[in-house]
Amino acid sequence: MTSPKQQRLQLSGGTDLSFVTAGDASNPALLLLHGFPSSWRTFGSVIPGLARIAYVIAPDLPGYGQSTPLAAPSFEALGGAIEELLDHLKVGPRFIYLHDWGAPVGVHVAMRAPEHVAGLIIQNANEHRTGFGPLWQDTFEFWENPTEENEKKATSHLTFEFTREQYTGGLPQEIAARIKGEPWVEDWRVMNLPGRMKTQHALIADYGNHVANFDAVADYLKQRQPPALMLWGRHDPYFDIAETLSWMQDLPRMEAHIFDGSHFLLETHAEPALRLMLDFIEKQQTQQ
Repeated sequence: MTSPKQQRLQLSGGTDLSFVTAGDASNPALLLLHGFPSSWRTFGSVIPGLARIAYVIAPDLPGYGQSTPLAAPSFEALGGAIEELLDHLKVGPRFIYLHDWGAPVGVHVAMRAPEHVAGLIIQNANEHRTGFGPLWQDTFEFWENPTEENEKKATSHLTFEFTREQYTGGLPQEIAARIKGEPWVEDWRVMNLPGRMKTQHALIADYGNHVANFDAVADYLKQRQPPALMLWGRHDPYFDIAETLSWMQDLPRMEAHIFDGSHFLLETHAEPALRLMLDFIEKQQTQQ
């Protein structure tokens, strides 16, 4: 199997973007976008398998992993950074994996160049109001009334305990036991590097702007109908399972699979998820 190749790109604004590639560049491109609080390593267990049939591109979003933070972090700016990476690699048609914070970034990329979207892989990614569970109430209040006190409540989860909860929250104990090592330890270490917490605060505030754009995202999905595969961990404590139905209503031909997993599905269900992704990419290629 192909091992990921670590690379770096200095973006036009000076940010140092770290990313890995794997596979033959002549194969269909697959852009893997991680969420909070992780890095490209979210996909470490599936990249070698995916690289058999795809040209895999997995960046550390600015302010995560080994990528330095942006001067003014926002989801639009993160999307612009990924567009710059794709241009640098001369990537045309691409499959886009959407997960957590990576979803608004990937949707930005998709909507800016819909003709290049070969397909979407949707994994615990929220793009509808139905996805918000009760844990979001403090964040809603912060967006509505961005006082210092409300910001403190909305960002109170930026702790080691919550970082670990991203992986284990809601999971039955025997499934949580499948997680190898303690990936949250490295995530927390990185989050405490210079400028990283500033990025977290900025993105929590800016996510409200993306939510305000949900109707435009729904219009894009309904009008363009990109081929889509859903892989969803049903025990996600942050994104409500009702979100799966909203995706299916927008994309009625989407193939959907619900797993006995949680927010970081690939930590516990990498093998079945990999098989489904390979089948999905190969199917789309034969239908072209």
